[in-house]
Amino acid sequence: MKISRKPVIFAVSLAAALALGACGKKEEASAPPPAPAPAPAATQPAPTPAPAAPAAVSVTSVDLGSAVDADQKITTATTSFTPKDTIYASIATGGAGTAAFGVKWSYQDGQTVKEDTKTINPTGPANTEFHISKPSGWPTGNYKVDISLNGQSVASKDFSVK
Repeated sequence: MKISRKPVIFAVSLAAALALGACGKKEEASAPPPAPAPAPAATQPAPTPAPAAPAAVSVTSVDLGSAVDADQKITTATTSFTPKDTIYASIATGGAGTAAFGVKWSYQDGQTVKEDTKTINPTGPANTEFHISKPSGWPTGNYKVDISLNGQSVASKDFSVK
């Protein structure tokens, strides 16, 4: 019996093709490596907002008393004084910038006792004191202090000397 070479060659070629095909299928079945992630786009940092301009100087309170501390705050607030007291007005402010105070002290009939001005330049909350004194003693009666800021009336306080 004689075996023909053609079918053997065909069988070997077919087996080789199937083997190579199977190898190729395994490679196709495995997922290709992931593509490298694109570099993040260059982003500019958000601009920092400009700091808000500080609020203009404004009066937050006015207190009267017969003494102030190192911060120009009234130590004990009162509206009743003795004739020999030095009478202080402490003006608390908020905000920043240059501002001008005008203070007018007056007696019960509107008679001016003293007028004073001060220019301040705070960078935040601050206190500014004004005072009047009379070594011979204040007449008993009713008084008033009027306070203006940059020419505008902002506060007044009534007080008495007994």
